[in-house]
Amino acid sequence: MGSARRPCAWASLLWGCLSVVLAQQVTVKHEVTGYLGKRVVLPCNIAVTGPEMKVSQVTWVKEVGGRRQNVAVHHPTHGQSYPMEKNSRRIRFAVNSLTDATLVIEHLLMSDEGTYSCEFATYPNGNELNTTNLIVLAKPTSSAEAMEVKSSNVEQPVAVCTSANGKPPARVTWQSKLNGNSSIKQINNSDGTVTVINRYNLIPTKEANEQQIICLVEHVALPQTESFPVQLSILYAPEVAIDGYDGNWYLTRNDATLVCSARGNPTPIDFSWTTSNGPLPKSVEVQGQRLFVKKVDYSVNTTFICQATNRVGQVSTQQIILVREKPKLVGAGTTGGIIGGLIATIVALAVLATGILICRQQQKNRMDPEEDDLEGPPAYKPPPPCQLSEETEPVANAAGAESLPFKAPYFESNATDNLFGGVGTTATTKEEVPRYHELPTLEERETAGEAGPSLEDEYLDQINPIYDALSFAATEEDEALTSLPTDKAFVMSRAMYV
Repeated sequence: MGSARRPCAWASLLWGCLSVVLAQQVTVKHEVTGYLGKRVVLPCNIAVTGPEMKVSQVTWVKEVGGRRQNVAVHHPTHGQSYPMEKNSRRIRFAVNSLTDATLVIEHLLMSDEGTYSCEFATYPNGNELNTTNLIVLAKPTSSAEAMEVKSSNVEQPVAVCTSANGKPPARVTWQSKLNGNSSIKQINNSDGTVTVINRYNLIPTKEANEQQIICLVEHVALPQTESFPVQLSILYAPEVAIDGYDGNWYLTRNDATLVCSARGNPTPIDFSWTTSNGPLPKSVEVQGQRLFVKKVDYSVNTTFICQATNRVGQVSTQQIILVREKPKLVGAGTTGGIIGGLIATIVALAVLATGILICRQQQKNRMDPEEDDLEGPPAYKPPPPCQLSEETEPVANAAGAESLPFKAPYFESNATDNLFGGVGTTATTKEEVPRYHELPTLEERETAGEAGPSLEDEYLDQINPIYDALSFAATEEDEALTSLPTDKAFVMSRAMYV
């Protein structure tokens, strides 16, 4: 039993290999794409391997619902026939040849999509074939429009975008800055195409009116993405306001005007004027949205009411008119504003000047202590100069100190006026006439019974102890000067020690 099946298996394998070899001799496009309503070409050719090979017939076969159905037949004797299109010329062979079986299909239908086999009946090889898969695409027809809805607090569709009769289904999306969402619905048509409907849902408000959103459609049959801008249309009742009253309606004023402005969707076109007391005064004339007062009198001292109407509803507003006996001074407010501005400017300048003065004063206060440190007198008095004569004897007692002159004479009274002649000058010795000597100290004066020290002495009393050890040695110039006659003593200035 098993041995009987084995030859059958080998035969099937051999036939499959032979079919592949034969199929390689028939060249086709394994996949062809066509567009609905357009023309499509299915190429098919056979390679003749030798002069002994003869082609007796060419047949195109389509698989429909699991059955094979002849589409086109070409016989060298009986000619060409098209069993599926007996009364139509949509399908035909491109050329009249037994080796070139290229098939042309005009006005492509969705039903033309499927698998086609190109078969050649040859001698001595038998049938040779190859298959082509035909894909039919349908370019969709797209559009978008706004849906008129009344303003409300309930979410509802405000726009719809439709991509009809496409294959495969188109991709439809919305591009919007509003806080909305979309809902998509697909409809399968009888011809095999698909219609896609995308609705944009939003809570309709008057602020969303005239806002723009964009519908985008993408499809393989389209060269690029299609866009459809949509301007939303949200219906809402009028918003009414009365303009023109300036608060200066006075008696006998001419051509006073009120304007009733209204905004809504749709735009209000019906306006009516009344007053709170009923009919309009005789001095008033109405022209649509405008109300003219020829001459102001007390009859217009009332409340005017304007009512605007559109498809959504009616809305009214009012304006109270106060009639004055005399016109209001228009420049009073302007003058007050100018005066107020000047006062504010002066105050600002005063504040600025005060701030500058305070800053300068603070800088000066910071600099004054430094200048005082540099320009003031020294903190200590300079040390007294040392005597040239080391043999000068101190005063024996305090009582004798009182008889001493405050300044010792430097030149002798018998000295001549010729200081450099040297002829009539009687030189004094160092012991007899000292060149300079120390002033009495504060302690010596207190001992001598003098009054309290002066302020200058109190200051000079703050002598730096380091100066006590300073002394000046006598130079040759000093030796020469000691021989000169003197009648006054020399006191060293404090400034020389600074």
